[in-house]
Amino acid sequence: MDLAFLTPLCDRPGPWASVYVDAARHRACTAEERSLESLAVQRALAGAGADEATCHAVRMAFDELRHASDPVGRAFFATGGEVVLDPPLSTAPPGTSVRWAALPHIAPLLDLAGAEPLCLVARIGRDGADITLEPDGPHGTERHVPLWIADGWVPGAAEIAEALVRCQAGARADLVVLVGNEAECAAVRERLPAALRERALRAGSGAGAGRLGAALPRARAAHEAELFAAARSRGEEAAEGVPALVDAAREHRISQLLVRADGPDAHRPIWVGAEPDQVGVERDEPAVLGARDAVPARADDALLRCAAAAGAEAVSVAGSDPATGPAGGLGALLRWDA
Repeated sequence: MDLAFLTPLCDRPGPWASVYVDAARHRACTAEERSLESLAVQRALAGAGADEATCHAVRMAFDELRHASDPVGRAFFATGGEVVLDPPLSTAPPGTSVRWAALPHIAPLLDLAGAEPLCLVARIGRDGADITLEPDGPHGTERHVPLWIADGWVPGAAEIAEALVRCQAGARADLVVLVGNEAECAAVRERLPAALRERALRAGSGAGAGRLGAALPRARAAHEAELFAAARSRGEEAAEGVPALVDAAREHRISQLLVRADGPDAHRPIWVGAEPDQVGVERDEPAVLGARDAVPARADDALLRCAAAAGAEAVSVAGSDPATGPAGGLGALLRWDA
């Protein structure tokens, strides 16, 4: 996920109200039920210590949902009596949630607000491959790449790889998704150029037409976890664990942050100052970086804020194998040109 849209949350000191709403359910309620829910959100924030102006701003924004056309949901981030950011959600949250904390609770956005990637999909079989752009691209076309097999699978795999390269030149897809059995997909993937190979992932043969959407998040998370594991095996190209990630964040070396929401490190408290890179494992560490007062915050939210301010990206690895992905649920691919 490109975190640039979170920039408005990086230059205000907080504390912050963070509210996630299932907009479709909210609109389906009666007027009285909506009013009661809006009042409950306001009271929950007030009970957590939020100032009156911020509580009022959130309630007003919440009330406006009845006029909105958001099909799924919306998040609100408010401080100082103002709703600073209200991104739409692409996945409905599990009910309405309210939080008042030192930092905006932005970690759920990785699973709830990710844009649907443009995928170049190759459904591979023994007789060839059907290559499509999903969701429908500018041409909405489908092409079949037949195999002329003389001595096994290899020549066909090379032809499919070449066809994918040609299609990608015009499609500029975010991902290449190979659908088929493991051996066939591996044969095609290893023949792709390195830059395209890193974007290529396999969805199982069950991800037929109309079912890619459900399989894609799991396949993508597994793919990102595998890339992280490969970088980790090379030594200093990856970091995991809160202390190492805090060091990388302070030095602006995070290129891509990986987050597994159910990992124990995600909600581990660390210490933060007013500036995004004023982070520390110990309370006195942000002061070394110029922070006047350090306050506790969730590690996932603090590291995401730091990544957004530094122009880094982030990705959810929810559902991936914990043994492959970052230990504790938080990791990063690193850069060395900060």
